[in-house]
Amino acid sequence: MDTRAAARRSFLLVFLCTLIGAIAQILTKQGTAQLGAGHITLGDVARHPTLFAGFCIGIITNFRLLCGYVLYGVMTFLMALALKGRELSRLFPIIALTYVWVTILSLFLLNEHMNFFRGIGIAFIVCGVSVLGLKR
Repeated sequence: MDTRAAARRSFLLVFLCTLIGAIAQILTKQGTAQLGAGHITLGDVARHPTLFAGFCIGIITNFRLLCGYVLYGVMTFLMALALKGRELSRLFPIIALTYVWVTILSLFLLNEHMNFFRGIGIAFIVCGVSVLGLKR
């Protein structure tokens, strides 16, 4: 595979990782809302180790949370493939687009609200990623 095709493949893989990462974050958010375990501290776990076991069982039996964690694993695998074909300093800024996708998905799936400052922040992220992606 020539270097241009490898670079294009890497960029597409990282872009796909941003979408997968955003979906993973939404699923993780929805899944943790269903856990209902409350706030557990490290001290609580040290005093009552069964809390940790119960929490782990809760994660495994929580479909959305488990899917979110699996998608994080898929994203990590795809990032490893992408990094083989291009420089980290060129690819990693694209990951910032995950914040854009999370915000958009949160508007529709979690009924969150967009305000002026979030919109400006997203515009800065998109502009920043575009500038960093320019050829030297």
